[in-house]
Amino acid sequence: MKLWQKDKASLKEVETFTVGKDREMDMYLAAFDVLGSLAHTTMLERVGLLSKDDLSVLKTELKSIYQQIQSGDFSLQDNVEDIHSQVELLLTEKLGDIGKKIHSARSRNDQVLVDVKLFLRNEIEELVNAIQPFFQLLQQQSETFRNHLLPGYTHLQIAMPSSFGLWFGAYAESLVDDAITLQAAYQVVNKNPLGSAAGYGSSFPINRTLTTQLLGFAELNYNVVYAQMGRGKAERITAQALANVADTLARLSMDMTLYLNQNFDFVSFPTELTTGSSIMPHKKNPDVFELIRSHCNRIKALPNEITMMTTNLPSGYHRDLQLLKEHLFPAFQTLKDCIGMASLMLSNISIKENIVVDEKYKYIFSVEEVNKLVLQGIPFRDAYKQVGLAIEANQFTYSTEVNHTHEGSIGKLCTAEITGMMDKVVKGFEFEKVHMAIGSLLV
Repeated sequence: MKLWQKDKASLKEVETFTVGKDREMDMYLAAFDVLGSLAHTTMLERVGLLSKDDLSVLKTELKSIYQQIQSGDFSLQDNVEDIHSQVELLLTEKLGDIGKKIHSARSRNDQVLVDVKLFLRNEIEELVNAIQPFFQLLQQQSETFRNHLLPGYTHLQIAMPSSFGLWFGAYAESLVDDAITLQAAYQVVNKNPLGSAAGYGSSFPINRTLTTQLLGFAELNYNVVYAQMGRGKAERITAQALANVADTLARLSMDMTLYLNQNFDFVSFPTELTTGSSIMPHKKNPDVFELIRSHCNRIKALPNEITMMTTNLPSGYHRDLQLLKEHLFPAFQTLKDCIGMASLMLSNISIKENIVVDEKYKYIFSVEEVNKLVLQGIPFRDAYKQVGLAIEANQFTYSTEVNHTHEGSIGKLCTAEITGMMDKVVKGFEFEKVHMAIGSLLV
């Protein structure tokens, strides 16, 4: 029997098709469904829809279910449609009719909405926590290799001097902006939809402000119609934030596959971090970076996928939204795994010294020579022409010494300033407020 079932069951084929992978996806939401029910039942008692005794036994059993989920000793029974049904079934089996009271003043629509928002909020926090040590590693390596020059490229043609200090630092600062977009997604997610019911509110005298406080949300989704319309939007915004992190990792990985290539020969890794060939005994393939690149490129497609799945949907709930979970939910772990593997690789990188001494890179110093002439008082366009003519006549002379002193250059990486920006972004999440609220709810 389903929560919504009356006297006739759906055709088995219809049930199988409509449920799809939802039971599997609901396991991601299990703990958060219980948290939502703890807040909801507490509110029901406050407004007189539950007795104190009923609330006491419900909270005890809900906390017991929560512990089962946390310990991995929880699953959905074969005849149960979703996580909401499973929790209510367990309560009813243990408490009888009292267990049926938890559904008062809410719908499965706002149950799944609050579950998804709690899940996304938690996953964004975990992702930020995974990004921080990776960011610190990049900053550390930036300082360690600040004097290791390498050619900079535009259009994949040698351009100007760069350094591994700049290279590592560039990806560190990229993560700062990625964290800013995660914070924006967090602000959208950290709003309470509970109480919107099926999308049109309830005639019960519920207190939505109370459940907002109990669940540690920063704010309400006030308009009950928008609370339902926000489904799909919150996922899309979150997916875009994930895609930004993924883009940083994918580009970094592409650089590494190039720099490990023998024609570049800028870096190397221990043999155990690369893979070989079944036929070519000399191969040391950058499979880790290639897979990071591919995983992350797939994550970069998520915002468009969600956009297309929600295109032309009118207001109100639609079953299309169920499918948003299938690629988005696992993407968080994939991205965290990619960060972990990138950290492993870059912690063990070896960087070749004196790369730019090779004569094939001599023209990366052409701008340096132009600038030297300008400093002597020659107009830039004349200096540019003079060096250009020398190159064409094969008479170009240069020095491999560089003297870049402005902020963010080879000689002034501004590592502390970049770290300060990241610290400011992370503090802006105010995760501790959520921890305190959830901790109180579980006491």
